[in-house]
Amino acid sequence: MEDRQSTLNTIIGMGLIFLLVYLWMQYSAPPQPPQPASPEQPAATDTLTTPGVQTSDNPAKTTVQTVLDTGALAGRYGVFAPAATGQSRRVVLENDLARITFNSKGGRIEEVFLKKYYKSRPDSTGKLVKTPVRLLANPNNRFEYLIPAAGAPNRISSAELYFEPTQEGRTVIFRAPTTNGGYFEQRYTLSDNNYELDYRVRVHQPNQTLAPGHEALFLKWVNHLDKLEPNQDYERTMSTVYFKPEDNSPDYCNCRSDDVETLGDRPVRWVSHANQFFNTSLIARNFTFTDFTGETIMRTNADPALKTLRTSARIPLQDGEAHMTVFAGPNEFELLRAYGISLEDIIPFGSSIFGAINRWVIHPLFDLLARFIGNAGIIILVLTLIVKLLLYPLTYRIVYNQAKMSALKPKIEELRKKYGDDQQTLSVETMKLYSEFKVNPLGGCLPVLLQMPIWFALYRFFPAAIEFRQASFLWAADLSSYDVALRLPFSIWGLGDHLSAFTLIWVATTLWYTWYSMRQMDSAAMGNPEQMRVMKYMQYGMPVMFMFFFNTFASGLTLYLCFSNLLNIGQTFFTKAFLIDHEKIKAQLEANKNRPRKAGGWRDRIDAMMREQQRLREEQAKREQQQQRKKTK
Repeated sequence: MEDRQSTLNTIIGMGLIFLLVYLWMQYSAPPQPPQPASPEQPAATDTLTTPGVQTSDNPAKTTVQTVLDTGALAGRYGVFAPAATGQSRRVVLENDLARITFNSKGGRIEEVFLKKYYKSRPDSTGKLVKTPVRLLANPNNRFEYLIPAAGAPNRISSAELYFEPTQEGRTVIFRAPTTNGGYFEQRYTLSDNNYELDYRVRVHQPNQTLAPGHEALFLKWVNHLDKLEPNQDYERTMSTVYFKPEDNSPDYCNCRSDDVETLGDRPVRWVSHANQFFNTSLIARNFTFTDFTGETIMRTNADPALKTLRTSARIPLQDGEAHMTVFAGPNEFELLRAYGISLEDIIPFGSSIFGAINRWVIHPLFDLLARFIGNAGIIILVLTLIVKLLLYPLTYRIVYNQAKMSALKPKIEELRKKYGDDQQTLSVETMKLYSEFKVNPLGGCLPVLLQMPIWFALYRFFPAAIEFRQASFLWAADLSSYDVALRLPFSIWGLGDHLSAFTLIWVATTLWYTWYSMRQMDSAAMGNPEQMRVMKYMQYGMPVMFMFFFNTFASGLTLYLCFSNLLNIGQTFFTKAFLIDHEKIKAQLEANKNRPRKAGGWRDRIDAMMREQQRLREEQAKREQQQQRKKTK
């Protein structure tokens, strides 16, 4: 009866451990494998432009205000009635990294073309097709200011105004004139070798342009994110609205479901609409945003857009002006960190200790290696080797503890022959043997637990670092996404429509290493053979179960796991063959047996536990005997 209960407890314990790991990985991983992408809108035709500023009219997309009644326009737009009619024109600013297209209607950014990056999306056959990365390019996007215009019954939208563009080098100025000699101005200046725009919004009012008592604008920003990565489910769970409260660390809207975050009067330094590897950020310079609201709206694989992000905020005017920086580019850690406002926190390296390890240990180490090694896969190999060397003292402790356990196998075998099928007595005597020779049967667990922060940190690092994006190694075309060894004609829950070779190699090497490690142990060494059989099944089953998780993960992670397994095997063989003196261990165990034992510690606690269990078993046996006598009477 007690054997069954003990076995049941073992199963429940192992099951809870697996469930916790499963829930953590499910929270950090895409909820479902990618489905075949729906047809997307065709990309706009590329046009070559020379650096500098270019202005062009597009009659096909020109919008002309049809309301010709000046009185009606003034009644609706107030002093901005002159800007309520006009033609939309496109203006281009360009440097070596980006080409930015503006639209004079609304004076807004219509598209950011990144010259050195490509999006990678599978076609109907599963083949990855690369096209240029364009940010803010969805025609349904909206970026507008609600202006409290003098003479207007309600706030008017800047998106409905036609601005007059002028160019000065890499600066474009959009002005919407008023009836009283004032104007609403948006001024963009493109940096020479960066992805940023100096952005200034100004209301010039020699007379009354804004309604009395109003010295602020209200921003409304709706951004339909484009699908840029092969695994759109993973990309969706790593794309959201980030924001930086002035008095706290950066925060973000929920990445895995619809969410709304409202901060009220709390000032906000910056807001960012971020994809997995790219972002568009608005950074306040001479003010802080207030009345901030961020919102995320989930989309499905069948939708053209990845996810919809919304932001609204109040922008106070300082002497009629609001000064901002617009960043529209890649999530490069050092590039974002250079702003000194924690903008690099939009890179989803993780929080707490895991994020700290990634930001200040793993990423700097990767950058250092990248200066000398040009292939990301080789860098992962070297990174794995460095991690294994740093953790080798822990690995040595594990192997050394296994050697001590193995040295006691003959004595444990004697106990097994002596007590036969009495597993409870065998367990008690086995623990007494450990206590006598001062061997901790759980000595290999602590080193494993100490390594877990590194494992979890790397789990978040590979799919978040842009350095792995579209970096190839062997058959993997993109180390930030899953590798495909075999394309399946159907989709399997958890696996998707493909098999990852790196994942299969990891499963195979893990199973082999588990088999090899279990050979070094004896079922009696842990007391109850039935419990050991359950543990064996769990250890063999876990790699197979994790295959369903890792099959759709970043191949950089599974490549690291493969290298890690191979190095584990090599370190184990090397340690046992050259560093472990088995005869010396046996002599040390005999010396431990004869050495007086210190009071207290884990051995006394185990002894006390075993004595208590033995007392309970004796009482249980007595009760069963008494019940048996009653039945016989």
